[in-house]
Amino acid sequence: MSDSATTLDERIALLRRTISDLMEQATAASGSATEESLAARLDDLQQRLNTLLQQRDALSGKTS
Repeated sequence: MSDSATTLDERIALLRRTISDLMEQATAASGSATEESLAARLDDLQQRLNTLLQQRDALSGKTS
């Protein structure tokens, strides 16, 4: 595996862990402002994850 693909895989794994952690926080959160903040953060992280997954697919020659 190339260094680029390895780096992408590491970033993808980190984002997945972060999303999982935030999902746990969101489950325990109460209050509209807190929930909205967590939802916005989760949306941002999911978009970043999707971008990284597309980059990894492009490196491996996969098409979505």
